[in-house]
Amino acid sequence: MRLAFLGDINGGPGRQVLAQQLPRLRERWAPDVVVANAENAKGGSGLTPELYRLFRSYGIDAMTLGDHAYRDAKIIPILEDPNEPIARPANLSRRAPGKRFVRLRADQKIPVDVWIITVLGRIFMPLPADDPFAAVDAILETLPVAGAQRPVVLVEAHMETTSEKIALARYLEGRVTAVLGTHTHVPTADARLLRGGTAFITDVGMCGPYDTVIGRDAAQVLKAMTTSVHTPYEIGSGGEALCGAIVDIDPATGRATAIERVELP
Repeated sequence: MRLAFLGDINGGPGRQVLAQQLPRLRERWAPDVVVANAENAKGGSGLTPELYRLFRSYGIDAMTLGDHAYRDAKIIPILEDPNEPIARPANLSRRAPGKRFVRLRADQKIPVDVWIITVLGRIFMPLPADDPFAAVDAILETLPVAGAQRPVVLVEAHMETTSEKIALARYLEGRVTAVLGTHTHVPTADARLLRGGTAFITDVGMCGPYDTVIGRDAAQVLKAMTTSVHTPYEIGSGGEALCGAIVDIDPATGRATAIERVELP
C-alpha cells in the first residue's frame, strides 16, 4: 500500500500548484491514499468549507489541520461531522470542537484501515496544547490489534522545532507506521526508516511559493524585521512547488517499507 502525504497547502499559490501537480504525482507514484494538511489554504490561515470540498473533489482522501484549525469557524461543522475525513490536532483541549483523528476504512483502494492523527508541538507554538506524546498514546490504546498485525497509523508532527519532532518519532518508533513533520514550510533532507518500520521525516515542506519567507511576501517580512514596524504579512508568490512524502506500507504488518521525499515545481 502506498500513501502520499502533502505538506501545508499555502494560500492561492499552494492551491494552484496542488491542482496542477497532483495529477503528475498520481501518474508517477500511483498512491492508494492521499492526505494533505490544509490549515493554511485560506490566505495562509484557516480552511473554509468551500476549499475543503474543492480538495475532496481533487481526490484527496483525508485532511489535517494545525494551529490555524479554527481561523475560519465555518469549518467547525465539517470537523464535527463523523463522515468527513478531516481532523483537528488531537492534543487540544477535549472541549475543542472536531475529531481527534481520521479513520479511513478498508475498501477497494486500501486493504486495511488507515488511522491519521495530528498533534501540535508545545515549544514556540502560539496555540496552547496538551502533551502530544500522551495524546498519541491514548489513541493508540483504543485501536484494534490482530495478532502480529498492528494498525496502519500516520502521525503528523505539526511542530516548530526539529528536536520535538525527532523526539516524538523516537518515542513512537516501532509503534506507528509513520511520523511526518509539518508546520515550518521548509522541506528537510532526512527522510528515513527508523527501527521497527516507522517512516520519518522532520518536515515535508509546503505546497506553496518558495520565493518567499515560508510563504509570506519577503518584502513585507523584511520590512518588519529590519524596522520593527508592524507590517501585515500577505501570501507571496514565485517558486511554487508541491512538496510532501511517499510512504510504502506493508498492510500485513502495519510497517513502513520505504519513504521518499516529493518535490514537484
